[in-house]
Amino acid sequence: MLDDDFLNSEETSEERLILSTRTEFDEVENILRPKSMEGYVGQEKVKSNLAVYMQAAKIRNEPLDHVLLYGPPGLGKTTLAHIIANEMGVSIRVTSGPSIEKAGDLAAILTNLNEGDVLFIDEIHRLNHTVEEILYPAMEDYSLDIIIGKGPSARTVQIPLKKFTLIGATTRAGMLSSPLRDRFGVLCRLEMYTPEQLAEIVTRSAEVLGIGIEGQGAMEIATRSRGTPRIANRLLKRVRDFSSVLGHETITYGDAVIALEKMEIDKLGLDNIDISLLQSMIYKFGGGPVGLETLAATVNEDKNTIEDVYEPYLLQLGFIARTPRGRVCTPKAYAHLGIKIPKKPKQQLSLFDDENDDD
Repeated sequence: MLDDDFLNSEETSEERLILSTRTEFDEVENILRPKSMEGYVGQEKVKSNLAVYMQAAKIRNEPLDHVLLYGPPGLGKTTLAHIIANEMGVSIRVTSGPSIEKAGDLAAILTNLNEGDVLFIDEIHRLNHTVEEILYPAMEDYSLDIIIGKGPSARTVQIPLKKFTLIGATTRAGMLSSPLRDRFGVLCRLEMYTPEQLAEIVTRSAEVLGIGIEGQGAMEIATRSRGTPRIANRLLKRVRDFSSVLGHETITYGDAVIALEKMEIDKLGLDNIDISLLQSMIYKFGGGPVGLETLAATVNEDKNTIEDVYEPYLLQLGFIARTPRGRVCTPKAYAHLGIKIPKKPKQQLSLFDDENDDD
């Protein structure tokens, strides 16, 4: 339910919206984003299922059911939301969880949606509880319950909404409350990309940017992109800079190697912060175990950044492991860094002892 702030929040909310109509700046900024399912590389299972759901919704002449997209950052959740709106032939309104500060802000957005429109909320796990409660009747019954006035004179007014599709995106699905998560009819988990898929994305992006690229050059960028299209496109732009300065019209394998080495990105896509994390664990803590807060203070990085950005890829590579006592480096990490594994004293406690971690 809402208070009187709804009556004064429409203008503020409208300023936060991003319509499907693109400005000139948006076109330059998002030029690499595909506009259709055919141009969207990877996530085959998700695309296949969404195609069925969208076709069925069109047959019934209904909006698509609410969709939750979750997975690591940079995998294309925002792009997929725009593609869904495009495929359904409707407009999309874009906002984010942190930007919706009051219940009235969300109410103003919802009342301005047209029939069948898509409302995309990025970082939906960061909605505050008051705002989240407004979504419950909006998602289920397409209505808003507003309290006007205070005290004995207060009264409840129900405002009907036009049917819409809510698409939520999050990197932390576990932080969503159960009532909100259960109201999404379509749950899609986006997976990390293979080097072959990323090479295809890099080749396509190079074509959009109007530059040539050799197959080996595209694969070299892909293998160092941590399984993430956003990183692959970012590296492509920087490699293009080096190639242009070298006077090449086409990005070669050599150009890619030179550029990526200059940027301190190794063969597996580890950058200087990844290496610093591993070296700190090995040299300062004997390979672990070490708590997250201690590790963050050692490398001077925010612990949430380590947990969300760096740690998932190191876990995927098998370079670190989480134990009840903290993070530990695995033999693979020692091998990658070319460091000899020290012998542990026999009386040392097991790394998997059941003591609490300091994070």
